[in-house]
Amino acid sequence: MTTNTALTALKKLGLGLLLAGGAALASAQGHAGPMGAHGGHAGPGGLPGVRMEHLLDVVDASDAQRSQIKAIMDQARADVKAMHSSGQDLHGQMLTLFGATNIDAAAIEALRLQIQAQHEQVAKRMSQAMIDAARVLTPEQRAKFVALAKKRQARMAERAGGHGN
Repeated sequence: MTTNTALTALKKLGLGLLLAGGAALASAQGHAGPMGAHGGHAGPGGLPGVRMEHLLDVVDASDAQRSQIKAIMDQARADVKAMHSSGQDLHGQMLTLFGATNIDAAAIEALRLQIQAQHEQVAKRMSQAMIDAARVLTPEQRAKFVALAKKRQARMAERAGGHGN
C-alpha cells in the first residue's frame, strides 16, 4: 500500500469514525440523533444496522482491542456529558434573551458564538476519541472498516437517489 493510499484510507476511517462519534455524541447529549436517544441500532455514520459490536466483529477485533476501544468511548461519552450540561445553560440563556421585551441582537450573537465554541469543544473531544480508537486497530482492520463503510455509503446513496435527490 502506498503512502497516499494509506493516508486516504486513514482519512476515510477518521471520517467514518468521526461520524460514528457524532452519533455517539447525539446519544450522549440526550438527543435522538442517528443512534437514537437510547443508543439504538445505528453505527458508524449513523448507518442503520451497524453497531459498534458488529463493526468490531467485522474487523476481527481482539478482546484487548474491544476493551481499549470501549474504555476510550466511555471516557469520551463522560466528557461530552459534562460539556452538555454547560451547553444546556447556554441554550437556556438564549431562550431568556429571545423572551425579553427588547431583543438584544449583540447579546444573542455573543451567546451564539459561545454555543458554537462549546459545540467545537465537543466535536474536538469526539474527534480525539475516534483517533485514539483508530490507533487501537491495525492497518488491516482499518481497511476492513473502510471497505464496510464504502459499501454501506454506496447503498445509502443509492437509496437516497430514489428520493428526489
